[in-house]
Amino acid sequence: MKSELKEISPTQREIHLEIDADVVKAAYGKVSQKYAKRANVPGFRKGFAPIEVVRMRFSEEIKSEVLQEVIPGQVTAAIQEHDLHPLAEPHLHLEDQENVKVNGSQPIKLHVHVEVMPEIPTPKYKGIEVTRRVKPVADGEVEDLIAERIQKEAALIPVEGRKSEIGDTVIADLEGVFADDPDAEPIKADDLEVELGGEHIELSFTENLVGVEADEEKEFTVTYAESFSSEALAGKTVHYKVKIKSVGRAEVPELNDAWAKSLDEGYKSLADLRKQLKADLIKYAESDADARLRNNAIAKLIEDNAFEIPGVLIENQARNLLNNFAQDLQQRGVDLNKVESQFIEMAYSNMRTQAERDVRGALLLDKVAELEKVEVSEAEVDEEIQKLADYYRASADEIRASLEKQGGGVENIRNNLKTRKSIEAVIAKAKITEGEWIDETVGLPSDEEKPKKAAKKKAPAKKAAKKAD
Repeated sequence: MKSELKEISPTQREIHLEIDADVVKAAYGKVSQKYAKRANVPGFRKGFAPIEVVRMRFSEEIKSEVLQEVIPGQVTAAIQEHDLHPLAEPHLHLEDQENVKVNGSQPIKLHVHVEVMPEIPTPKYKGIEVTRRVKPVADGEVEDLIAERIQKEAALIPVEGRKSEIGDTVIADLEGVFADDPDAEPIKADDLEVELGGEHIELSFTENLVGVEADEEKEFTVTYAESFSSEALAGKTVHYKVKIKSVGRAEVPELNDAWAKSLDEGYKSLADLRKQLKADLIKYAESDADARLRNNAIAKLIEDNAFEIPGVLIENQARNLLNNFAQDLQQRGVDLNKVESQFIEMAYSNMRTQAERDVRGALLLDKVAELEKVEVSEAEVDEEIQKLADYYRASADEIRASLEKQGGGVENIRNNLKTRKSIEAVIAKAKITEGEWIDETVGLPSDEEKPKKAAKKKAPAKKAAKKAD
């Protein structure tokens, strides 16, 4: 075997390979004999046809099998000879494929494309300039949290002597059928809480539940706007059957010291509650500023260090991102079979850009870890597993067993810790300045235009109502 290695790019190698004629001849003889033993040739008993007749009758089959017999092993040997570590299956290209001979009269020539990991250049990570910005906490934010908290403490008092009105909460069992898609899975909900006139509830849905009372049954149809907050309902027409179980009005506790003390969280007064909430918001703002700082530092690291990345790594990461995106759509109730291919292609194109950044960042941080001699101890891994155990209220042994069962779970924890420490190393050597807060949401859609985000801040009853209406 003769082989010659060519460097096409930092991530691409090409091996020009010539397989010796005697190796080909030996394989040709072996395969021919196999066919001769089992071939049914008219005019001859099975296994007694002359070898030349067999070779003529099964020429293409023998040719294909000889190539399969010879090439893989020779390619593997050539890759090992040149100390290459392919990131994916090599691409093989026979030279003069139509006229290639497998009878051993001539060598077989081919070239092999191999994608490899490039040599990662020493990154410029020392002295990266980044600005840390902490969002100031306004008193209004504290009051918003208190308003949210007291709303959650509201008690639902049954109404008497009248039917439902705007502002009431109706509790009902509900079933909805999609009028424009009868085969779709119906909407079902028991004990659904619907705040009549709620901010994110379809108006016509509310209107149909005004003027009802307990034990009443009602049917009605709702056509949702294309811009409705729920993707599963947007633009759809749904026919509902509703069984009213009760009608009540939320009674909010009085905002005073007694209420603050009733929370059983150690607050001595309303002022004490306000003080603690503000401290929590400040702590969160500091944590958020640190997270933004890390993200900006890594973004700067990626921007300042350009090098070629293997395409296969980008493709793999893009597919991972696309799979996660698809799972998210499914969880939101989107039928993937009805998603236009053009939309998927556009999403994939965008994800390739993100995938390239992800891969570049990971490779650079690996290099930083090497340069900074970053190590992860078993004690650190154990500590991380214990955190998971505390979160899931399980033992550390149970969590470790579960991670090992998943395959590579413990190693993933180790890698995540290594990445985290590598980022810390970059931050430790960065030039950090404290800057004035800049609201990055300026110019983005308002809360009214982003119903999903606004809904997350609502009380549990309102959240429940949003699921079906």
